[in-house]
Order: sequence, then structure tokens, then C-alpha cells
Amino acid sequence: MITGFVAVGVGQLIAGIARPQSSPVAAVGSMAIDFTPPPVKNFAISAFGSHDKLVLVSGVLVILAVFAAVIGALAMRRFGYGLAGLAVFALIGLVAALTRPDAELVDALPTLLGAAAGAFALSRLVRAAEDTPALTGAPRGTEGGIAGPAPVLDPFVLDPFGAAPTGDEDAGNADAGDADAAADQDETGLADQPGRDDPALPWRSGWGASSPYKRRPAGPAQPARRSFLVTSSWAVAAGGVSLFAGRVLTERSSVTVARSAVHFPAPAHRAPRLPAGSDLDIKGLSPFITPNGSFYRVDTALILPEVSPQSWQLRIHGMVDREISISFAELLRRPLIEDYVTLTCVSNPVAGPYIGNALWLGASLAALLRSARVKAGADQLLCTSVDGFTSGTPIQTIMDGRDALLAVAMNGSPLPVAHGFPVRMVTPGLYGYVSATKWVTDIKVTTFAAESAYWSQRGWSQQAPIKTESRIDVPTTSVKAGRTPVAGVAWAQHKGIDAVHVRVDSGPWQQARLAAVPDIDTWRQWVWEWDATPGRHTIEARATDATGYTQTALQEPPEPNGASGYPSVTITVS
Repeated sequence: MITGFVAVGVGQLIAGIARPQSSPVAAVGSMAIDFTPPPVKNFAISAFGSHDKLVLVSGVLVILAVFAAVIGALAMRRFGYGLAGLAVFALIGLVAALTRPDAELVDALPTLLGAAAGAFALSRLVRAAEDTPALTGAPRGTEGGIAGPAPVLDPFVLDPFGAAPTGDEDAGNADAGDADAAADQDETGLADQPGRDDPALPWRSGWGASSPYKRRPAGPAQPARRSFLVTSSWAVAAGGVSLFAGRVLTERSSVTVARSAVHFPAPAHRAPRLPAGSDLDIKGLSPFITPNGSFYRVDTALILPEVSPQSWQLRIHGMVDREISISFAELLRRPLIEDYVTLTCVSNPVAGPYIGNALWLGASLAALLRSARVKAGADQLLCTSVDGFTSGTPIQTIMDGRDALLAVAMNGSPLPVAHGFPVRMVTPGLYGYVSATKWVTDIKVTTFAAESAYWSQRGWSQQAPIKTESRIDVPTTSVKAGRTPVAGVAWAQHKGIDAVHVRVDSGPWQQARLAAVPDIDTWRQWVWEWDATPGRHTIEARATDATGYTQTALQEPPEPNGASGYPSVTITVS
């Protein structure tokens, strides 16, 4: 396990010097995400929420610790077995690092050098462990033929070959036999043992012949143990220093300073002023604008990409008459649009938390596509993140007049790194996996028949308009009898919410009061005043959008194109 710690620490250090994304643990974790079946992914999101990545990395580290323990046990039998185990570790890390969509040759270095450091640590640790004296026919302390204390079976002193310790049971008596035993030691410092010269015995074939390490003369146990503890301590210290230095180097690549230095010109098109009554100000009800720190995050990035605005570029190519490359500074010189847009993740269960509303600022993606002159027949934008993630966005939704943005700001400040700094996509009315690529750097104009994006390859729908849904935020568990507000949010982005109804214990539907909204691309708060009576009650809600469609009662899971069903809560009234 110390060997594994050293390997991971050195790997993290080299990743900090080279590329943070090349960390072996992060690479293996990202590969695990790629091969996780949708049902397992949904379970992880529902069970662990925003901590799902932490749980994944912790799981990888636990498996690594178990694997390292096995390597150590094998190495104590035969050192070559330990090296073979390390080679397997290195191979898995190399495959994970070099098969990432954005992989570079330098990504192999953390795994290779980490494995090399692990091999060196393993060799020193095994040698230190084997330096602990084995019990032989010579009593301990018989230097110079002077008798010492009788040999004691020491649980810290192991013969890796399983040979039973031998010795003169009467060695506690100071006689001439003790001097003879000491004198009979050969050049290895080992006392004669019956059959020791037999080449068939494991003593000679297992260690003395094939191992690069030689036994040391039998001696006091305490100095040998102290030597092993010193070696172990140095190894742990080296691993810890490497891990810490790697983290420091990774943080040095942070774009925090660059992000704070970004200033935006005034928007060419400002968002409409929030109408009075857009926030009902009910305790426990989701606010109309979700703070950046509370906005949900669902993506495949174990290590957040740190992209400098100075180096960022977007390329638009494929089925276009004119290929476009645009820098961050050039993007900011285009007319910027400000708008309130609610984003929703397709993994959001009924009444789930993976939805949020923000004020976005960005350039029109439709205008850029018009400049590139999209060719006839193209129906998909294959949008690629800096870390290789892809989403497939229907071109028709980008060009139909909605505010599809290359967003640069969120709620009045530059995008947080976790939400795509310096540039991400925001497209009203589509689930995020087909419309909201973070850290976007490449847009290929193509067709759905020719190209499949990341989640489409894993069985999710290629086109995913957001379903008309609602959520009950309050009450949640118990209330006092009497007038009680039942409140929540409803959404049908780019269609708008026209009505919300609530019912108790499958009784008649009651119409809720709606909050005001600035446009049809945001969620809408609602409230219904309930005369609560003592007992246990089930409350349900449903929304109707501006097209006349009413939220379905049919319970469906998130895959392949979003969950459906009535949200419900069970309340105890006292």
C-alpha cells in the first residue's frame, strides 16, 4: 500500500507538471465514467447527487489500495511477481490516459514515472522487510562465538519460503556448541542447516539464486525493524510530498486570476426587466434566479478544465461554405445578448434538483452559423468540449429565433470554471446533454445520420426537447393544521407555463396561482393555499404549457429522453 501511495503521489506530481488531466487516478476514473451503464449512472446521481464524482474517485482509490496490497504480498514471495503487478497497474493507467478523446503523448508520463517510482519503492521496502533476521540454528547475539539469549519466535520476522525455523533448543546454555554454531556460519552469515546445500530446497532455488537481494547476517531484531520503519517512513514522506506538490502545481494552472480580469462590454440586447411578482418569496421555495454556487452541475469531468481566455478558440467547420475560427476577444466584440434561461439535465428525476435558472450573457450562435453559411442537408451541430466530451444539437432549434448563446457570463459575472469558463453553450428548450456544452472549443456542422455524440452512443435520444414538468418545494414533511402554502416551480422552456394544478389525496384538481415571468424560457413559481386537516396526506401537482399540453401522469425514468410523471409529497398534518 505504501508502494501504491508513492506511485499515485509521483503520478500526480508529474501530472501537475505536464497536464492535470493526465493524472492516472483521474484518467482511470474518466474511463470508468465512459463505460458506466446508464442505470448505474442514474443510481449514482440519485444516490450521491453532486458528490457522485467524489464517490467514484474514492472507489478507484479503494480498488487501487486492495490491488497494491496484493502486489505487496506477491512481492514478498517473489519480487518478480510484484513487478508484474505494477506492470498491470501501469498498463491500465496508460490505456485510460491515452484513449481519452483529447489525449496527448505527454499523458503517458505520469503513469510511467509513477510506476517506476513505485517499482523503486517496492524494491527498497521488500529489501528492508527481508533484512529482518530470520531464525536460524545460530542463537541471536552469537557474535564472536559468545553465547547470547535463546532464540525467540518473533511474529515480525518471517521466512518468505515457509521453511520452519531451526535451532539448538538448548542454545540458552553457554557451552562450546554455541561457539561451534557461530563458527559454522558461511559467507552469507547463515548458520548451517540440515540439507541446506540441497538445490531442490526452496532456500536456494527460491531466494538465494533468483532474487537480487541477499540475506543479511542474523542479528538483533530491533535494529532491523527500525530499518524497515525508517524506509517505510521515507517512502510515505516522498509520496506525500509528491502528492502535495502535484496539487500545488495543478492549482498554479488555475485560471482564477484570468477569470477575475475579464470585463464585458455592455450587452447589445439586455434581458427584460424582471416583472413585479416574479419571486413569490415563500420560505423553502426555489428562488427565481439560482445563485451560481447552488446551480446544479452534471458532467463527465473529474478534473475541471482550466482554459485560459487568451488561448481559447472556437472552430466552426464541416458542412459550411466558410470555416470560422474565433478567439475569446473576437467573441466579446460581437453583439452580446442577455437573457434569463432555465437549464435542465436529462438525468433529473421527477421533482429532482438538476434544474436551475440564471441570467446569461453571450453571443448569438445562430449569427455565427449564418456567417459560416450552413450547407443544405445539415441537421446537427456536433459540439466538442476541451476535454473531448461531445453533444449533438439540432440546427433547427438554434436557427428558429430563440436565444441560443455562446455564453460568457452567468448572473452578472464571468462563468464559473465548473460551469464552462470561458465559453459554454446555452440553448433554451433542450436538455443539457444535447445543448449546453461546457468549455466548448469545436462545432462541426454535420448530420445525425453521420455522427453520434457522447450520450447518444450510450443509448440516449439524439434529440431531446425538455418535457413539461413541475416540482413541489414546500411543504416537505409535516405541518400544522390550517392554511398552508403548497408551492413549487414548473417549466416548459421555450413554450411557457400557462397553468399549474394541485390535488390532495387524489381529490379534485385545484388551480394554483402563478408568479410573473420575463419570458417563456424560464421556470415559473406557483402557489396554492391548502386548508390542511390533521392526518397523513399525499399532494400531487401537474403543469400545463402554452401549447395546451398537460404534464403526463405516466411515470418514466430519465433514460432515454427525460423523466415524466406527477411530483408528489406525503405530508403529516398535526
